Amino acid sequence: MPDDPDVQKRILRAELRERRQNLPAHEREHAAEGFTARLQELVGMTEAESISCYLSMPTEPDTRPFVNWAEARGIRVLFPITREDGLLDWTVGEEQTESIGLHGVPQAHGELLGPMAINDVDLIIVPAAAIDATGMRLGWGRGYFDKTLGSMGKCPPVYAVVFDSEFVEHVPRELHDQPVNGVVTPTRIVAF
Repeated sequence: MPDDPDVQKRILRAELRERRQNLPAHEREHAAEGFTARLQELVGMTEAESISCYLSMPTEPDTRPFVNWAEARGIRVLFPITREDGLLDWTVGEEQTESIGLHGVPQAHGELLGPMAINDVDLIIVPAAAIDATGMRLGWGRGYFDKTLGSMGKCPPVYAVVFDSEFVEHVPRELHDQPVNGVVTPTRIVAF
């Protein structure tokens, strides 16, 4: 492995992306059931009444069954909207539709509430490429969540969602990287 953490990250991301793309459909479906159950448990543990959660891409852990469950229970769900300036905006997605936004990321449609809206939630659920044993998060390299989490005054618990094989011993880290408070896999919830 090269010494430069940025290069290490790029190599690791490429491996993880390929692994996700090659995951058989039945394993993906089985994992989706596990993710939904663990995320429901997490909401119970944190007693969250308002959360932020992303809409997953096809190769990511499927967040939609969980989001549907949360909305059906009257939990307020904020969805991230990527902006050109590198910040995230937020919406509750009241139009119940989605489209593909910047960088091919699925986005909910609804009134934009501004980057500060995230400050009002009880629980933040973020995507990740990998999480290590110390809670360090390897994202996909665009820095949206690192910027958001790094700028929050009082941050609620932040949990990343990854497949079991992506909860690893160590990920390369740089100064701007933000750790998470816990990780959710199809089989477990780990708080750091």
